[in-house]
Amino acid sequence: MHLNEAVLCATAPSTSGSGPGTLSLHDIQTGTSLASWKQTSASTHCTAAVQSRDGQGGFMLAAQQEKSILNVYNFQKDQLALKIVLPEKLTAIAVDPKGKYCAGATAQGRIFLWEIASGIMYNSWDAHYRQINVLRSTQDAAALVAGSEDSGVSVWSVSRLLDETLQNELPTPYCNFTDHTLPVTDIVCGVGMFPTCRILTASVDHTVKVWDPASKTLLTTFYFPQPIACIAWDPTERLFFAASADGSIHQVNLFRQREDKFSRAAMEAVGGAGVSDIIRINDVDPKDARKRLISAGEAVTTLAFSLTGSMLLAGTASGLIHIYDIASHQLLRTMSSHKGMCITHLSTMLRPPDLIGHISLTLSSGAAGDARENIPVRPVAPFQRIRDAKAREAHEVSLILPHNQTPTGSFFSYSREELIKDHAFFVQPSAAGPEATGVSLQSRITELESEVSRLREQLGKAKGINDVMWETVVQRIVAEGREKGQEKGRENGAAATTEEAVEQAEAGRRRKRNRT
Repeated sequence: MHLNEAVLCATAPSTSGSGPGTLSLHDIQTGTSLASWKQTSASTHCTAAVQSRDGQGGFMLAAQQEKSILNVYNFQKDQLALKIVLPEKLTAIAVDPKGKYCAGATAQGRIFLWEIASGIMYNSWDAHYRQINVLRSTQDAAALVAGSEDSGVSVWSVSRLLDETLQNELPTPYCNFTDHTLPVTDIVCGVGMFPTCRILTASVDHTVKVWDPASKTLLTTFYFPQPIACIAWDPTERLFFAASADGSIHQVNLFRQREDKFSRAAMEAVGGAGVSDIIRINDVDPKDARKRLISAGEAVTTLAFSLTGSMLLAGTASGLIHIYDIASHQLLRTMSSHKGMCITHLSTMLRPPDLIGHISLTLSSGAAGDARENIPVRPVAPFQRIRDAKAREAHEVSLILPHNQTPTGSFFSYSREELIKDHAFFVQPSAAGPEATGVSLQSRITELESEVSRLREQLGKAKGINDVMWETVVQRIVAEGREKGQEKGRENGAAATTEEAVEQAEAGRRRKRNRT
């Protein structure tokens, strides 16, 4: 089974006007077209896609320019699957990674939130004073982040927006970021669970800012020579790219090398000092900044990373898609099949197994028709134009449960039989067959029994030697004690005799004096 990476791009008519736009899927290695969907013209930040996963086919949403229409496409057909009439024209849409909820923003600063499977409008509220340019969902679908023409960035908790007890109250944001001074052009949500993830925002005020939702504070500001139109963040958050309308694509590393107190090379993070931490891209090291600069030669409208994080995709206003190697900044290839249009959306994904006109990526053999029959399409219901409490109370959701013909275990499943087999392979001797195994076990038992007998014999000898040594030592100590006692007795007897002789001599001298 080969997993091929594909590029999904959306195009719209350029300012000169060159017909309607399309949605296209290309192979990232060869640039060949895999599929194309027509009858769509979506602006920047107005296209969203959900990949085919969990046994269900994915879909694509495209909000049309100057129309209150949302086109729905799936990977199994090259035609329009559903056309949804919206309450207002949308300027930005966002879909959570699992494809459960869709949020749409308007030119009046209003946001709508729908459940995709049922079409129920869960909430609608005025989030900003002016047009919302970009709308993003965090990777865990816990929050919505909106950037507006009023230079504000608002963060909304999805759980509070869906809370039934708060439906009659005006939604309040989790937090607001107000440090930008001009309209916000792009937003990227980092990896991790909300609110521990980081948020990257770009603006016309020449800055890209890094925010921390957990503390609701600004971490770092990066100042560029030109207004920033779009940004792309590396999946590991090592670096990001910021592109401007003059074709400049700046690479900004979020780490740098320094020397520690022992003069050894060490890596440290860049920024994080707060509001006062402003890093000017060209002022730090102009020569090094030029090395990290990519010139596309024309206005860049959208950026994306490959799934491996080794390639950067840049879509231009003239319909070209440039693919660069990130390590060397070398241009690898250019897709020119959309020349004359404007690239409004770029994203990378694995080639869908249910893609129209292609063989299924499942292990079972079959044609594309079999793949489309085996993989059901995720249900997408027409969105409500007004909030309906009765529909929300009924909450009817149509779901298709995929049928698994053969049970599939976990990727890391390890059955008991496999464990016993592997254990026998590593533990038992290399002899083959059960008979050889029995013979080897019997010989091993005989060998162990002989070794036990030998050890017992050696233990008996050691015990006898120990007893002899013990008796010898004890007898020697007793004899030495007796000899010392006898010597002490003789010394005491001699001392007593000497004392008696002295006493007798003294008594004789006293008797002589008395006679005199």
